[in-house]
Amino acid sequence: MTSIVRSEVNGEARDGIADPRDTLLVYLRDRLGLTGTKEGCSNGNCGTCTVLMNGAPVCACLVLAQEADGARITTIEGVADGNTLHPVQAALIEHGGTQCGFCTPGIVLSAISLLGENLSPDEHEIRHAIAGNICRCTGYDKIVHAIAVAAERMRAPGGTP
Repeated sequence: MTSIVRSEVNGEARDGIADPRDTLLVYLRDRLGLTGTKEGCSNGNCGTCTVLMNGAPVCACLVLAQEADGARITTIEGVADGNTLHPVQAALIEHGGTQCGFCTPGIVLSAISLLGENLSPDEHEIRHAIAGNICRCTGYDKIVHAIAVAAERMRAPGGTP
């Protein structure tokens, strides 16, 4: 039996229909058409499908769509401000923190969650925040550096989110 899921997705009130076994990942991609969230392992080990649910990073493949009823969800599509990239996105591009890009949406959202709580993370804290996000291309050093650069920019006067 399907149900209606009412939530705030990327700042907009959204209603959608979900089957009882639909994951948040299926709901976002197939029901709402938000394909920026990627499917990797489907068992919560890779972090590719990371989204923010009420500000906290979650693996969308492990959350049932119905659990998102009434929640505030942020996907990669809700991160940039129009044509202006979020500082994390810009720093990842500028510092070579992306290669194939498949893991990038999940890493961006994990980093944004970290920086929402701590704008002065050290390397260990950054690595801990993205520990659930597997990247098979970059080796993480450039990703960690880019997140540190983004934090520095966000701390600066006039820094964004």
